[in-house]
Amino acid sequence: MVAENQRTVVITGASTGIGEACALLLDQLGFFVFAGVRKDADAEKLIQKGSQRLIPIFLDVTDAEAIAAAVETVTNTVGNAGISGLVNNAGVAVPGPLELLPIAEFERQMQINVTGQLAVTQAFLGLLRQGRGRIVNMGSISGRSAAPFLGAYNASKYALEALTDVMRMELRPWGISVSIIEPGAIATPIWEKSFAQADMARENLSPSAQHLYGEAMNAVRKSTGIIASKGIPAEIVAQAVVHALTAKHPKTRYLIGQDAKLAAMLKRLLPDKLYDRIISYSMGL
Repeated sequence: MVAENQRTVVITGASTGIGEACALLLDQLGFFVFAGVRKDADAEKLIQKGSQRLIPIFLDVTDAEAIAAAVETVTNTVGNAGISGLVNNAGVAVPGPLELLPIAEFERQMQINVTGQLAVTQAFLGLLRQGRGRIVNMGSISGRSAAPFLGAYNASKYALEALTDVMRMELRPWGISVSIIEPGAIATPIWEKSFAQADMARENLSPSAQHLYGEAMNAVRKSTGIIASKGIPAEIVAQAVVHALTAKHPKTRYLIGQDAKLAAMLKRLLPDKLYDRIISYSMGL
């Protein structure tokens, strides 16, 4: 059982990248961390890297039974103290031109990045109320600035922006702060996973689809690789998450990285068609 004055936080998608960085930093700062993973190997890796305060829990945000089991595990540990925070970090990036994207893949993108985030939040709200905790949603600059061949991912992050805004207003009566983190390019494994999926999709194009999009997809793959190589460390994002969870006056939005700040400024100032041309040019189109 966790002591009543012990700060506790639940993190989804903590196996690698930003989620792992958040789990390790919060552990170092003295939080009791429930780190959501889906594989035994990832759980063992976190155990080796963290202290006894870092507890991996099996949590698939698309599985209602797994979410319920995770809530039960956390409840049995924290008791009436509740939790100090929930970090909705789990996410994937499904690339490809919208014309060719299988609807099942679009639905998978939304299920993990949007529906799953809401399902987890609903499940843990009782514990958040008990602990007067905070919610931190992991968005992206892609939730403000769309780009070709990332339509499904953009849609999911735009939706998460709206969910965050509504949560912030609806949960205010209980003193539950809700923030969204909006990083630019971050050095995480999500790039490799997305690249592998994009490469497979490109290889499986029909001749007619290859004629329509093959050259553009190659250009975007090349430019995106350059962007990924310049990604900043996930630990920088973790620092923003800590601020959102602990600051007396947390921000509602955290833009992370110079690329994200520049994109947000240009999006705000430029006409849509001019901005479209800048984004397309930057992606090699």
